[in-house]
Amino acid sequence: MSTTPILKIENLHAKVADEDLDILKGVNLDLNRGEIHAIMGPNGSGKSTLAKALAGHPGYEVTDGAAVFKGEDILELEPDERSRAGIFLAFQYPVEIPGVSIANFLRTSLQAHLGDDEELDLFDFQDLLLDRMKMLDMDPVFAERPVNDGFSGGEKKRNEILQMACLKPDLALMDETDSGLDIDALRIVADGVNKLREENPDMTILLITHYQRLLNYIKPDFVHVMFEGRIVQSGGPEIALQLEEEGYADWKDAEVASAT
Repeated sequence: MSTTPILKIENLHAKVADEDLDILKGVNLDLNRGEIHAIMGPNGSGKSTLAKALAGHPGYEVTDGAAVFKGEDILELEPDERSRAGIFLAFQYPVEIPGVSIANFLRTSLQAHLGDDEELDLFDFQDLLLDRMKMLDMDPVFAERPVNDGFSGGEKKRNEILQMACLKPDLALMDETDSGLDIDALRIVADGVNKLREENPDMTILLITHYQRLLNYIKPDFVHVMFEGRIVQSGGPEIALQLEEEGYADWKDAEVASAT
């Protein structure tokens, strides 16, 4: 009996908005519920573009292909509609929002998910926020700070995980979550992700990373290599180990040879 993917990407092409150069050049990928997929590749291969295109980032334009999430082509949806459908993007570089506390930001996000017909109860929200912070071993005082304002890299990424914990997405797109983290911060962030997965084993995760080190803590079911806007190899965790040892030289050499 076949399983219908929660996300099916077919022949996806995308470019930077207002530019003519394609970055994604025909990405095909199926993700089933509860799976962890990691995408690795050199700088400029299209990894972050894929995550942003799926989330509906206005700086990127999809020019061809389809992305079907839970049976619906999300490419016709606005970013907020994709979020309400169950897609979450953890940014590589989370933005600072001075003057807006994390608690107010999360309350507004949860209310937006409920829509205009249902009011988020303040006491229910407070209970949820304290529960999520306890699960992630976070000091409740953290929620009173302005969003990412003056945060270290590790604090910004922990805030992204707290947002995931509150919103409980069906699909989490994690764009280089390990970027800028020292080993201690990486462990803390990875531990938070693993706790969320234990709580909700049906949550699907697409991890985008340069390095094997993140995959030592968040164990992927599948690893894909992206190069020149396409997925050029897929397999198990052993691919990440191979890349750690050998790098991307083989694909770069093949690209040079094909161009001469």
